[in-house]
Amino acid sequence: MAWCKSLLGFTVEEAPLMAPGLLLAGAIAWASVWLSDAIGTRLMGMENTPISPVMVAIIVGLAINNTIPLPALLAPGLTFAVKKVLRLGIILLGIRLSIFNVFRLGALGVPVVVLCIGAALIFTTLLNRWLGLPERLGTLIAVGTSICGVSAIVATGPAIAAEEEEMSYAVAVITVFGIAATLIYPHVANLLFAGDATRVGLFLGTSVHDTSQVAGSALVFAEVFSLPDALDVATVTKLVRNVFMAAVIPLMALYYAREQMASEERRQRRVPLVQLLPLFIVGFLLMAGLRSAGDAGVNAGGRAFGLLEVGVWESASDSISTWAVRMLVLALAGVGLKTNFSAIKGLGIKPFLVGLGAALSVGIVSFTIITILSAFYTL
Repeated sequence: MAWCKSLLGFTVEEAPLMAPGLLLAGAIAWASVWLSDAIGTRLMGMENTPISPVMVAIIVGLAINNTIPLPALLAPGLTFAVKKVLRLGIILLGIRLSIFNVFRLGALGVPVVVLCIGAALIFTTLLNRWLGLPERLGTLIAVGTSICGVSAIVATGPAIAAEEEEMSYAVAVITVFGIAATLIYPHVANLLFAGDATRVGLFLGTSVHDTSQVAGSALVFAEVFSLPDALDVATVTKLVRNVFMAAVIPLMALYYAREQMASEERRQRRVPLVQLLPLFIVGFLLMAGLRSAGDAGVNAGGRAFGLLEVGVWESASDSISTWAVRMLVLALAGVGLKTNFSAIKGLGIKPFLVGLGAALSVGIVSFTIITILSAFYTL
């Protein structure tokens, strides 16, 4: 069937060929969810794990692929996971983005978020060029640092046609500095802001990479220094950062698509921007719009879309978000299983220097802006 081939990438007759690779990636995904929870809650003793299952999945996949020769029969399923399941997961990920989180943070907190995102994107791009690394790798590290850690990398990679090896390396870089920030920044923030829970929450929400890591670092601060309000502020601040995925990722997709279209043959005709935006990014934006529209009804004191009770709408949103994460974990397990260390070892330590520079720059900008605002307003 032609529709099946164009939609899924394989015919009905070829479907059984997908099973071996998908089963292996699925098993790794399941194990990664369990491991991330076990490491964070049992080993580290935290209420919510700061370890992303997406990060665990790609590491486990890398370890298996680079120690055990994998049979060729796995290839079709792994390719399907990386190409199709990943994009479907990105589309569903949009349900986590509600514009009303911006209003919850307030006018004083939003400038901190915006300036931190801008500083990380600009500084990381410049440092990446100075070190002579692939531009797309620098972009992945930049969006991972500035917006949403691993989730932003996973969503941006296909949008800018990044190589699987570049996604793997970017995830590794973000993971290293994200975990370090989770453990170190709560204590640094207490020293910088003298135990002010609101300013600490803003700092952790803007300077720690991944959503789970922000929650983990804020929880560490709240428990160690008995200031639970920091957790609420950090969580909302991070949700606002996540909302900016809906703006930054399409812009990155358009930028790289324009570059690709700049050949001599294509310069003679104008290409509408809408044709340069990948369809799965359009789906991602539509899901974000759906979440915002539903939340609008709830925030007005009524029902989502005038139909769904608050509990039903929240349950549906959470369920879609859960499935989005599961698909991304499975897809990133596939990325790890298709990536060889030999393809990325030539980059050496330079990407980690970019990651370090990005992490430091966003932390410095966050501290500076929060300090300046504090001189004029009560945050």
